[in-house]
Amino acid sequence: MAARATRAGNPTLVGFRPSSRRMQDAGADGTRPAADGRRPLKQSRRRPRVRFALKSLAWWLTALGASPTRAAFLSGDLLDTVADWMALFVIFVVPCVVIVLFWIVHVLPEKIAHKRHHPQRDAIQTLCLLSLVFGGLLWPIAWLWAFTKPVGYRVAYGTDKHEDYYHEMAEKHRAGELVAEEIVHLRQDLEAMETKGALPPKLKALKDELARVRSAETGERAPKAATTEGKA
Repeated sequence: MAARATRAGNPTLVGFRPSSRRMQDAGADGTRPAADGRRPLKQSRRRPRVRFALKSLAWWLTALGASPTRAAFLSGDLLDTVADWMALFVIFVVPCVVIVLFWIVHVLPEKIAHKRHHPQRDAIQTLCLLSLVFGGLLWPIAWLWAFTKPVGYRVAYGTDKHEDYYHEMAEKHRAGELVAEEIVHLRQDLEAMETKGALPPKLKALKDELARVRSAETGERAPKAATTEGKA
């Protein structure tokens, strides 16, 4: 009879099934699905993220609050004194160091040209000075010029060395520090320079001195050669 009454549409018994269907639709976690069929996230999944955010915020606030206490060992008159000395250091010492470094870097091409006996050393020095006026724009040109082999200068003047190079070689020759090959090479350079134009007085005197040494060597070799031929 109860079954029939249920089928006949008894409202008290029929209303039982929709509630059970709602429980089935709600799922085991007790949450109802959304209109698009997706289930919302659990509150238990959101809690770890919230805790992590709160912990991160608390850590940053603690770090910011602790930073003034770390610098608290400098306070009062001591802090003012340190600040004054640091200001004086920045105002007077740092600019001097920067200027000295700037000057050392700018005279490097001149030093290199002097070491390599570049014949256009004076022009490179002038370019370095002009580079100081133009804020260092000409410095790369001076740097490349110092390392460039002056082929055109040798074609025009017969040498690729500065005049000071020959003065140094003359002093070494008078001190007896040059070997025979260096003397021959020096004499050939001076002769090539003389074919391109008149030599300066000091270099002409050096050439004449080397010529006398060559004549003396030739005169010493001639009797020895004649003696050797006579014995043969």
